[in-house]
Formats: sequence, structure tokens, C-alpha cells
Amino acid sequence: MSWTDERVETLKKMWGEGQSASQIAKELGGVTRNAVIGKVHRLGLSNRAGSGGGSTAKAAPKEKPAAAAKPAAKPAPKPKAAPASTPPKEEQELDENGIPISAARRAIIPAGQPLPPQPSANEISPEALAKVSEVEKTAKRITLMELTEKTCKWPVGDPATDDFWFCGLSVQQGKPYCEAHVGVAFQPMSSRRDRRR
Repeated sequence: MSWTDERVETLKKMWGEGQSASQIAKELGGVTRNAVIGKVHRLGLSNRAGSGGGSTAKAAPKEKPAAAAKPAAKPAPKPKAAPASTPPKEEQELDENGIPISAARRAIIPAGQPLPPQPSANEISPEALAKVSEVEKTAKRITLMELTEKTCKWPVGDPATDDFWFCGLSVQQGKPYCEAHVGVAFQPMSSRRDRRR
């Protein structure tokens, strides 16, 4: 659909009469409400803050010069109140695009940065490690596409190689891993503290 001179004139006329963008779109046909609104803005037509379309836009400039002297003094206190509310925003840390950095964004580690310390193998009980090595001998060795909610999702190997697979055994209820891998992944806090001492 293109905006011909005739369609633009119809739009201007209906807008001036106070018709809604939906009504204008329906009358013109082949155009959406949003397209009508966009064209209205591009044409610089009035905002229609009042009840009438074109007459309100003409009446507003007449009222502004008469009332400009007194109301101009009243809006001055409003900008003074605005700076009082802006300091908290200015205190927020901003990124390179000027967007405030939330706590959640601070927690994200940028690419190329080292990860925080992860639990090492010596923090895992020897019994749990022995159980895992036994289980991995009998694992189903499934691919990513074969995973379901009932299969253990413990990854084994380097994902960049062909020798990468997932355990695939039956999961422990409410967990993403089989019993052996749950023993490694979810350790009680107290046992981890004891091993560090």
C-alpha cells in the first residue's frame, strides 16, 4: 500500500474530524492502525489532546501567549524538584552505553575472564569418585539429542571432540543426574567444610 495524495488528504480530513486511527485505517483499507499513527506523526498533525481535532490545535496557540507570563513562573519549581530525585540514578554505575548496571549484570562473567574458583576433585569424597568411575563404565553414552527428563545429563569428555557424551542412566527423582552423579554434584555443605580443614 502506498500513500497517494488522495489517501493522505482523506487521512488529514478524518484526523481533523477526530476519527481514531483504527477508524481511519478501516476507511482507507489495506493499512493498519499503526501505519496511520506513523503517517500522522510524519505529517506533523496535531496530537489531539483536546476533544476536537483541528480546532483544538488552532485554539492552543491563541491561549499560550495570554497565559505564558504567569504559568512560566510555576513550571520553574518542578524542574527544581526533579534534580532531587535524580541523584540516586546518577549514583548507579553505568556501562559504556549509559545503561545502569544491575546486580544481576555484575554477576555475569565477561568472555575471556577467568571463572571463580570451582570445587576441585580433592573436595569430592573418594567414595563418590569411585562410584562415578564404576557407573561411567556402564553408562549409556548418549548424545545431546537423546537426552530426556528421565536420562542422566552428566557430561563426560570434551564437547569439542567426538568422544563427548552424556551418562544417560536413569535419573534420581527430582534431580537431573543419576544417583552416582548426584553424589558428586550435590554435596552437603558440612562435608565440604570438613574436607577443607
